[in-house]
Amino acid sequence: MLHQCIAFGATALAIAAAGHAQEAVPRPEHPRPDFERAGWLNLNGQWQFEIDNELTGDERGLATGHDLEGTITVPFCPESRLSGVAHTDFMKQVWYRREFRVPREMTGQRLLLHFGAVDWHARVWVNGTLVGEHKGGYTPFACEITNQVRSGDNEVVVCARDDTRSGLQATGKQSHERDSYGCVYTRTTGIWQTVWLEAVGTTYLSDFCLVPDSDTGRVTFQGTVNGPCEGVKLRLKALAGPRTVAHDEVPARGRSTLALLKVDDPHLWQPGKPYLYDLEIVLEKDGHDIDRVRSYFGFRKVHVDGFRMLINDKPVFQRLVLDQGFYPDGIYTAPSDEALRADIELSMAAGFNGARLHEKVFEPRLLYWADKLGYIVWGEYPDWGVDHDSAAAMGQVAMEWREVLHRDRNHPSIVGWCPLNETGGGEGNAFAQALLAVTQSIDPTRPFLDASGYVHLYPATDVYDSHNYDQSPESLASTYAMFRATGQDPWNNNASDPRSAYRGQPYFVSEYGGTRFVEGEGQNEAWGYGSPTTSLDAFIERYRGLTDALLDNPYMFGFCYTQLTDVEQEQNGIYKYDRTPKYDPALVRAINEREAAYERESAVRRVLDWRAVVPSSRQEPQTWRYTTEAPPQSWSETDFDDSAWATGPGGFGTEGTPGSVVRTVWNTGDIWLRRSFELDSLECAMAALEIHHDEDAEVFINGKRILAAGGYTTNYALREATDALRDALKPGQNMLAVHCHQTTGGQYIDVGIRFAVEK
Repeated sequence: MLHQCIAFGATALAIAAAGHAQEAVPRPEHPRPDFERAGWLNLNGQWQFEIDNELTGDERGLATGHDLEGTITVPFCPESRLSGVAHTDFMKQVWYRREFRVPREMTGQRLLLHFGAVDWHARVWVNGTLVGEHKGGYTPFACEITNQVRSGDNEVVVCARDDTRSGLQATGKQSHERDSYGCVYTRTTGIWQTVWLEAVGTTYLSDFCLVPDSDTGRVTFQGTVNGPCEGVKLRLKALAGPRTVAHDEVPARGRSTLALLKVDDPHLWQPGKPYLYDLEIVLEKDGHDIDRVRSYFGFRKVHVDGFRMLINDKPVFQRLVLDQGFYPDGIYTAPSDEALRADIELSMAAGFNGARLHEKVFEPRLLYWADKLGYIVWGEYPDWGVDHDSAAAMGQVAMEWREVLHRDRNHPSIVGWCPLNETGGGEGNAFAQALLAVTQSIDPTRPFLDASGYVHLYPATDVYDSHNYDQSPESLASTYAMFRATGQDPWNNNASDPRSAYRGQPYFVSEYGGTRFVEGEGQNEAWGYGSPTTSLDAFIERYRGLTDALLDNPYMFGFCYTQLTDVEQEQNGIYKYDRTPKYDPALVRAINEREAAYERESAVRRVLDWRAVVPSSRQEPQTWRYTTEAPPQSWSETDFDDSAWATGPGGFGTEGTPGSVVRTVWNTGDIWLRRSFELDSLECAMAALEIHHDEDAEVFINGKRILAAGGYTTNYALREATDALRDALKPGQNMLAVHCHQTTGGQYIDVGIRFAVEK
């Protein structure tokens, strides 16, 4: 019977008729507004429940006819308070059981039992018969139970096995320790989205893909029709309010049922200005309707043009926020449909026009509200927890990611796909990025990002990004100054890997900020990135500086601030975990919403010819004076006497630091370096520091500080400093002085100076 369990790519969903509304049922709304039918029964509510850590439930006969030990409120996971269980320790296996009756109006039809999401390996029995199973904790599945149901009471039993630490399943931000810590949080086990029963005809629409073309007004439809197709026709009708604006009728042809709508003068779906058309899809045979689905669509184009990612042919700067999708009382599951909408409204109130839906496949109703409110989002996969070197694990990831694409590809709010986050540079990661690039074939209408941050190993990735949690606005601006000036070679998280080289794609900083802001007690226990801010003025000043550094770069199409809300111990949200504001969100809205350079400037990339006027030690060792004892305040001045300092070749640091060329060991907390050099001329189109620092570095020329760089790099990088260098340099003898401070991990410092002329 396992073949009867239908993965979402071939599953039809529907919406409840008003007559089936059940106020007492939690999450009573239909879970798929983009795929609605009239006949359905919501099965959320009280179920029997039992934790089975010994994995003995099968031999104890729990699959049928046995009461379970406790109860649970579905669709909330047993870790959550809303479930009534609130058990947060590991659960290897859990069981669910309830009875239901098939409504009279649904009898005599094919019956599908739907699950929005069950984490992780679900098996389903109806009246003692195994009707299906599904692996994957984030995507829906349905089991046909037409032949298993009977009149009167029916029993459904679900067993969910969840081995979070196996490496074989995606867990996203679910903690692999008993308790949450850092940026990982409370786990989710078992059922966490709506369960419902649906009636369909002998022949029904099980899946469809829409491709609206805003340039021509055409809407391409490709549907999958399940069941006998002889004599069956499919009718499409697009509506603007009550007015029909396009229609088509074609023969049903299984999964290759193709149709075309033509809408004259189409209204565009735009960020902040959404326009949606209603869509009716009907299967007809012998003059009778045998299936009817309601949906909607929007005319919205996303495409890449050189280094620009355009929405409806316009350079819309993507002011994104990182949304983890966690709730204090529901964990993965929003307490209500209103809460899903409210999260988007909170984000927009803070001046964001979209989100990275981070390390989680969100509920379809969140995407529905994004469509309705004109909120752009990136669809992601929760790949943390997966062993990328395991063929079995990656095969499962590929199958589940395909289900994600099939479920969500019709939403106009989704403007990009990203299945991986912060991968390393191993062969497994390279294979994963190449394997999941099948996204470009399944959905060629949206840009594909091979992996967010760190290493980009798939050369044909449509866009390119970095993660940068530097808390110094001055340093962050300096990091991207060269890119701002030339549009070439932006900073990336792993410049030491040539496979990860930037190839001119649209570029954005997809994680930044993450600043802890906690007033009063508890600030020391809060987790966040970098040093916390303990006053509102200090936070806003830092937020403005960091954000301005990205808004002012004409070669960046967007940013993503970490994050929308606090989550458990991570206290770096714009809002608290309970969604109450920490301050007036208008303060950050005023910063976020100002015009970006990307939106107003017609930038042209500059091609430059660089030469070293003060070589670094990357290729050949350069001699420096150095000390690890704190020197007098005048140590960076030209006439300072450094004769007592040691002499050694650069670079300075510890072996194993990424991208380093260590010739003199430095393993203390601080080091001060000095080096004199001769300069014949200051003529150049641009000047830059060539620097590799781990961690915080200050660079002085003739006693003038020209760079303060926080954090660390993983390889040598150019930092544009033309004006500062010209102001500090002079013909003849000059002094280059450097201070580097180290706290943990590897350490390294080396600096050179380069001049460039236009090619």
